[in-house]
Amino acid sequence: MASVPHFMALLSLNSLPLQPPSQPRKLVDTFSSPDNSLGLKPIVVCGNPPTFVSAPGRRIVAVGDLHGDLSQARCALEMAGVLSSDGRDSWTGGETVLIQLGDILDRGEDEIAILSLLRSLDIQAKAKGGAVFQVNGNHETMNVEGDFRYVDSGAFDECIDFMEYLEDCKHNWEEAFISWVGVSERWKEDRKMSQNYWGPLNLVKRQKGVIARSILLRPGGPLARELARHTVALKVDEWVFCHGGLLPHHVGYGIERMNREVSHWMRGLSESDSNPQIPFIATRGYDSVVWNRLYSRDISDLEDYQISQIQSILEETLQALGAKAMVVGHTPQTTGVNCKYNCSIWRIDVGMSSGVLNSRPEVLEIRDNKARVIRSKRDTFNELRVVDYT
Repeated sequence: MASVPHFMALLSLNSLPLQPPSQPRKLVDTFSSPDNSLGLKPIVVCGNPPTFVSAPGRRIVAVGDLHGDLSQARCALEMAGVLSSDGRDSWTGGETVLIQLGDILDRGEDEIAILSLLRSLDIQAKAKGGAVFQVNGNHETMNVEGDFRYVDSGAFDECIDFMEYLEDCKHNWEEAFISWVGVSERWKEDRKMSQNYWGPLNLVKRQKGVIARSILLRPGGPLARELARHTVALKVDEWVFCHGGLLPHHVGYGIERMNREVSHWMRGLSESDSNPQIPFIATRGYDSVVWNRLYSRDISDLEDYQISQIQSILEETLQALGAKAMVVGHTPQTTGVNCKYNCSIWRIDVGMSSGVLNSRPEVLEIRDNKARVIRSKRDTFNELRVVDYT
């Protein structure tokens, strides 16, 4: 249980250099299964952070916004066939490529645990010839900016718990972060059993949570540096993945350049001065990569000419990228995962988090360049069905 001395130690950590996450990926990285029974070529990753991925012959699954709901995240990953159902959080996807489209932060209380789970799965997947990629969303960039408006109270508590666990791990970031998903439930239960301890000190507890979150997520903070490993735009074979949506001027600016600038900002680095500039084209404004909703809006209230304009913009973007289709999250789809504009855009945020719509998880599967939706048939996940699209 947290104590006042622990709180003072937490305050002092604000001025101490925490051990940073491991170095970002190489500019070009390759990996394949050591027992490659299918004879697949290695996955090749280009960019720092990853921007272009060649994954020959791989099954690709994409999962939308998770917003701090670990239980729903696990359900989605089990449905996708990449997570064991025995509670051991084992990778079962073989050489599958898993892509998560951001907004893991905010509106739920298990944010760090989900990030920990995905990193653990990435390590396991690489050993099997697969991979896990994450795309940062607007809620990741908001938190690195210090915008905590949508943070769940339990998420502040998780930050406190994780900081103390990091201290228990002697500030070994890799050990603490990767193992957190396996111990976070116990820490949460211990915390809930000791709620009466705080009593009238709830305001102090809240302040402690804000401090812990600020230390972890400020530019250059250890959790911000972890997010900096991820991308805002990712092209895997002929498919493009981003949180909100790419526009022609984003492509003209350069998606690898955008990814690099966002990563540098999150890592607290800058080529010009000690105060890295927020990369506006990627993270700020209604038409930025993480905020854009042009392709996700309901088209039932649009005129035909407006629909044609949007489709033209989408086609121009895809042509410039040499891509077949784009997959986005960000805007909850009450009808479930769907595609529009001749299936050149896929919208996969179904609002599955209990902090959003608490809807049944759905995932997108891509095989042989064709997409289909995997969704639960009933309120349980025992019976699954797929919906094929041409």
